[in-house]
Amino acid sequence: MKNLPLLSVIVPVYNTMEYLEKCVRSIMNQTYGNLEILLVDDGSTDASGAMCDALAGEDARIRVLHKENGGSSSARNLGIDQARGEYLGFVDSDDFIEPDMYERLAEGLRGGYEIAQIGRNEIDEAGNLLPDICIPPATEEEVSSRDFMRELLMHRGDCSFCTKLIKREVFADLRFPEGLLNEDFWLFIQMLPRTAGVVSLPGYKYHVFYRLGSNSRRKDKNDFSRVFGDCVDNAGLAEELVRTHYPELLPVAKRFQMFQRIEYLLHIPVLQMTGENRQYRDIVTYIRKHYFEGLTNPHLTKKNKLYLTLFAVAPKTVRQIHAKIKRL
Repeated sequence: MKNLPLLSVIVPVYNTMEYLEKCVRSIMNQTYGNLEILLVDDGSTDASGAMCDALAGEDARIRVLHKENGGSSSARNLGIDQARGEYLGFVDSDDFIEPDMYERLAEGLRGGYEIAQIGRNEIDEAGNLLPDICIPPATEEEVSSRDFMRELLMHRGDCSFCTKLIKREVFADLRFPEGLLNEDFWLFIQMLPRTAGVVSLPGYKYHVFYRLGSNSRRKDKNDFSRVFGDCVDNAGLAEELVRTHYPELLPVAKRFQMFQRIEYLLHIPVLQMTGENRQYRDIVTYIRKHYFEGLTNPHLTKKNKLYLTLFAVAPKTVRQIHAKIKRL
């Protein structure tokens, strides 16, 4: 154990008492022999904080940090600042992991890379396995930072920090953005240029529990998660980074910019498609300004370009017709 580097597993906790014990015990049961577990109670109003303390009483590797509520990014950032490990991992408190996940990830980093990742799947509230978010490779792969950025911008890569083990020094001055959704993507695309790339491992070792109360889950047709707007903003950040570090990927970044705006317009409730909604107005303006550029982009599909054309002409009318068709 003394020869193994210390891994710090950071778990932000907020009102997840029903799932917390299963999550934490899945980390306690890891086959990797040298880790610490940081449970960051983000001002829970249920018994989650007390459960964190009780679990810490069972296992000396657990440290509990109690703080005022500030969101998942705030809790993760406190965990990063307090972590003692050479490598950092993250687990959400309503998810769980397989016993050998961190042992596998640590083995993947022995070749000198700073980031290793493994597959994840999603399980719904009824216990059903949902379609894959990202498909892990059949065998271990070393993916350069440039190629991994391309995969992310083509919606094939996994930006989740929960599936990864990352060398602490990669974070340096970087932290999760507080008050934003799509925060993993925001941070990871800024982290990638600092690294050689990612070691991607086969298998599904991280299990996401898909519950309607989660930040980005839509519970009502009139709800509109901020994640769609944050994704549009992050697309702009991605293009800036690509211009600086991977200019050959600019067509892919521009495809990503347009795709995220189409997604926004496909999900925003029609009642919010007004001139008073500044972000909506700016998105329509962008689509119209870059319309012909989008039509010639080789990375947009025919379906993407059809939506691009329709939204450039009459976005609200298109959505109203679309809603009527769905009702029929």
